[in-house]
Amino acid sequence: MTHIDRRVMDDALTYDAYLALIHQLLSQNKTTGTDQSPTMIQYTELNQVRMARLDKTTKLSEALTSKLAQFTRKEIWLVLTEGWCGDAAQVIPVLAKIADNSPYIDLRLILRDEHLDIMDAFLTDGARSIPKLLVLDAETLEVLRTWGPRPSAPQQMVLEAKAKMREMSDHAEQKAFFDAVKTEVQKWYARDKTRGIQEEIGEFVSTND
Repeated sequence: MTHIDRRVMDDALTYDAYLALIHQLLSQNKTTGTDQSPTMIQYTELNQVRMARLDKTTKLSEALTSKLAQFTRKEIWLVLTEGWCGDAAQVIPVLAKIADNSPYIDLRLILRDEHLDIMDAFLTDGARSIPKLLVLDAETLEVLRTWGPRPSAPQQMVLEAKAKMREMSDHAEQKAFFDAVKTEVQKWYARDKTRGIQEEIGEFVSTND
């Protein structure tokens, strides 16, 4: 897939609309997607708190701010996400802060499970991993670059964990192990304080070619 259908963009959410959707669903004891289990709803509640905290505390680095000041190409940053995704809750507020600091970047969000055709065109190691950022030309909607689902350091943690899980035959053991890894990934985000995300995304705004 080299271009995104314009009809998709007509339904894409702004960041504020995405937050409002999550709030509305949680008020009905629901979340996004097809899995409405208590666990997924609990994840979404936790993510709502995470995003609110990051909205208040995220400050862009001087290096990234400088790059944004020189960036003059109009782009749409389209993100595949779901309300229950812990990585999305850590990444999307940073993307929103970046977009707020550039008149040339328009951040939009779509739900993965409602757009599996797009998701399946941008898999990560064969998986429907989110968040997935698609950088689009604002006029043609051509896909210029992609990023995600997480910064390189926690991504390596996840890849190594999945490799170890293939050696496990017991499903319960696999789940417990991966749950522990997801906890470690969230701890990494807390220690990193968005630096890794900003550095990697900064590479996207360093050129205008």
